[in-house]
Amino acid sequence: MTDQAKDRVYIFDTTLRDGEQSPGATMTHDEKLEIAELLDEMGVDIIEAGFPIASEGDFRAVSEIAERAKTSVICGLARAQINDIDRCWEAVKHAARPRIHTFIGTSPLHRAIPNLTMDEMAERIHQTVTHARNLCDNVQWSPMDATRTEHDYLCRVVEIAIKAGATTINIPDTVGYTAPRESADLIKMLLERVPGADDIIFATHCHNDLGMATANSLAAVEAGARQIECTINGLGERAGNTALEEVVMALKVRGDIMPYETKIDTRKIMHISRRVATVSGFPVQFNKAIVGKNAFAHESGIHQDGMLKNKETFEIMRPEDVGLAGTSLPLGKHSGRAALRAKLKDLGVEVGDNQLKDIFVRFKDLADRKKEVFDEDILALVTAAMTDGADHLEIVSLKVVCGTGGPAEATLEMEVGGEEKSCVMEGDGPVDATFKAVRALYPNSARLQLYQVNAVTEGTDAQATVSVRLEEDGKIATGQSADTDTVYASAKAYVNALNRLHVRRSKTGSDQKEISYKDVG
Repeated sequence: MTDQAKDRVYIFDTTLRDGEQSPGATMTHDEKLEIAELLDEMGVDIIEAGFPIASEGDFRAVSEIAERAKTSVICGLARAQINDIDRCWEAVKHAARPRIHTFIGTSPLHRAIPNLTMDEMAERIHQTVTHARNLCDNVQWSPMDATRTEHDYLCRVVEIAIKAGATTINIPDTVGYTAPRESADLIKMLLERVPGADDIIFATHCHNDLGMATANSLAAVEAGARQIECTINGLGERAGNTALEEVVMALKVRGDIMPYETKIDTRKIMHISRRVATVSGFPVQFNKAIVGKNAFAHESGIHQDGMLKNKETFEIMRPEDVGLAGTSLPLGKHSGRAALRAKLKDLGVEVGDNQLKDIFVRFKDLADRKKEVFDEDILALVTAAMTDGADHLEIVSLKVVCGTGGPAEATLEMEVGGEEKSCVMEGDGPVDATFKAVRALYPNSARLQLYQVNAVTEGTDAQATVSVRLEEDGKIATGQSADTDTVYASAKAYVNALNRLHVRRSKTGSDQKEISYKDVG
């Protein structure tokens, strides 16, 4: 390898081969072509497009991807068998830059499957790699289960493959068994002991059975490997593979200790991650590194405050670098005043310190009852804090029993002018029983003109917004309330409208025809 090549890490993506082998992750022909085009556009060096001999569908997909690719090397997989290698070459030969990748299991467990002695396997490796090199000048060879292969034998067969013409030697941790130090030591050993090792590229292919795939791949690179085999979202057999987005961003962020370059356009990472998740049917877990929903989200009050002051306090990379618009500060029960004020500012609402304090108290109460607080919820809270007028009526508690066994029953405790009163009323449904209870504790002649319920946000825990319009002696008052409990929101909206009528009565000489009162319980 040249000195320049030693500073370059090649990205070998096997989403369309190893990734698609995940149970249930099979992609259609058109989906494979789409993902291959996205990989090519983002700058992936080598795309392993499939296993051509596995099926006619795989052969067609690899062939068409090979014909369409603009810059990436297009690789097909083949077992250490002449007919496999021939079929692979037929699929990739029309690529501008084709590669044959052939493999055989070299560990004691894998040698036992074809019942080959060490010498017989060594001879097969020589024959098949030689055959592949006679067809194509870009040949990759893999000793499957290399991390559990005896070191002396591994060195022997790697040397045979290099002499037979392999230009890339991939060292797979097929069962995800190794650890970072072992991964690095294995590459170092091969570079030191195998003749010709300096003239080829060593690659690493790590599975994630123990959760160390990315760490093992990066350790191998530090030891001298210059190709990482990976998949989008870490898709792959069992627990998956090294994730492309993880190793690429690790190299980008930690260039201080790993000064190696890739040509990946990281701004395309989020788009292809989401597309692969869609076509494979494997959703990305929320806390997945780089591409998970929560990777650039901060709910803790301490974290949100730090982010608002300096993003580098809690983010080691920019969300824009992977194709996101920016950081997310979702509001929840762990959020603080600083995040709430920032959210209000984003929504175009400026509030004073006292108003913010009132809104924050209401926000915390709501956040304890909802998993996620949306922008619409925040705006409803603002309406409550900005409402003028003292409350003549205050709901202390409300309990409603309803069902198919009889009339609904509402037990209401309410303060009327500072005096606490209570009653139990029946009605035709929970809302009717609640309204009757309010009228029993606060007799009035107001006529209900409008009762309307809308959901502020989606989900079963969404706030319901209830609007009530009352008319009394030509005076109109509207009340509005939002709460995750629709019946309670209805009671609050009704009481709010009555409160506005009470205020209207106390303001003699006023020419107001309608008074609006909005609140959030």
